[in-house]
Amino acid sequence: MVHENTLFRASVEGIKRITMPRSSVQRRDHESQIVTQKNWSNLHWLWWTFGVDVPLFLIVTILVGLFEFGVIPHYKSGFYCNDPALSFPFKGDTVKMEVIMSTIILLPFALVFITELVLFDATYSIRAKFDFTSKITFKIFRNYLCGLIFNLGIVEVMKGITGNPRPTFFAICEPDTAKTCNGSEYVNTFECTSTRFSSWYQSDSYHSFPSGHTSLSLYCGFFMAWYLQRRAFDWRHRTVLVVPLLQLLCLTYVAVCSLTRITDHRHHWWDVLTGAVVGVVTMLYTVLALCNNFKTKSKYTQDTCMTDSQHTVRTLVFDGPHQMAVS
Repeated sequence: MVHENTLFRASVEGIKRITMPRSSVQRRDHESQIVTQKNWSNLHWLWWTFGVDVPLFLIVTILVGLFEFGVIPHYKSGFYCNDPALSFPFKGDTVKMEVIMSTIILLPFALVFITELVLFDATYSIRAKFDFTSKITFKIFRNYLCGLIFNLGIVEVMKGITGNPRPTFFAICEPDTAKTCNGSEYVNTFECTSTRFSSWYQSDSYHSFPSGHTSLSLYCGFFMAWYLQRRAFDWRHRTVLVVPLLQLLCLTYVAVCSLTRITDHRHHWWDVLTGAVVGVVTMLYTVLALCNNFKTKSKYTQDTCMTDSQHTVRTLVFDGPHQMAVS
């Protein structure tokens, strides 16, 4: 009895295969191959991301942190005794490091996500919009973080190589040799003796060149302004002032973070200028090389987030009915 049922099922399957159109069989085989390729591609991506990229990112971040906090030794440049350019009092930072680090991370992510969500085709479902927006945001923000690490790494290396004193060097460090030097002689070696500032502030007092605030804020602000110009601005939109206003805010953010480093006497003008050059170069590298100048697929090729029924409707509307192949 069991043998007869098996033969019956086999005959039914054979009849289905014979009566099934060849195009349907080929399409089903093609779809299965696509699914298999996508699964292998996802596994490959997960391995390289979490097995290679994430560890390398953590290593670079740890090295930058160790360098920043003085665990890794760095060069200390000398100074001229009683140099007025290094004798400004320390009055704090208008834009604190915590503000810089939080804004360069949170602002671009929020801006890209909201912009992509608004620009996405409204005919799709909410889930499809969030799925596609999340993918685009992740890719752009990943490239942004890569350029940000380049920026920060270049600045930290330059600070460690030069070791130039800040305009508030005497007030924060209180170098021991400055108390015994005469006139305007050049002092090669010194040790900080201040009891009013932490060891990090004392070490940071001879890390003036270049300005990290300037390079990071310019990188972030110009990146957002460029992104808005490429992805959101169009003279045919209902309003043409929203995007320029947002871009103006981005540039104002850059100006405040950069110029206050001079007015606060935390940097020399050439520190800010060099930091601006580093920010521009890394921004251009990220925008043009990593982000491909924000070129994305048109709204008619966003098939990765469509359901089968949506794909069928869109194919009939924009592509027209396909002719059946005659064998």
